[in-house]
Amino acid sequence: VQLQASGGGLVQAGGSLRLSCAASGRIFSINAMAWYRQAPGKQRELVALITTAGNTSYADSVKGRFTISRDNAKNTQYLQMNGLKPEDTAVYYCNAAPPITSHWGQGTQVTVSS
Repeated sequence: VQLQASGGGLVQAGGSLRLSCAASGRIFSINAMAWYRQAPGKQRELVALITTAGNTSYADSVKGRFTISRDNAKNTQYLQMNGLKPEDTAVYYCNAAPPITSHWGQGTQVTVSS
């Protein structure tokens, strides 16, 4: 089952976006969940992770600007992105952590203009 991220778009530098991703209850209840991103010409990277207990960790490049959260009742995770920079431009994906190959969706495009 592919996980579909939504909420991307075009925003000016310094702006904000909130990404969402709904997952099945089974995946959500037993896995840490994460947001990943892939910029053109670069490898996919882990952006933020949240455990089933709600503990979080972030890539150094987004610390203090991005916040990952999860709503266990809705089996949904979110990524609040503030202070966006042009280097945040990428396709953003949600998946478990570590990722489950069959669950990669098409992602959502985030474009930050300078």
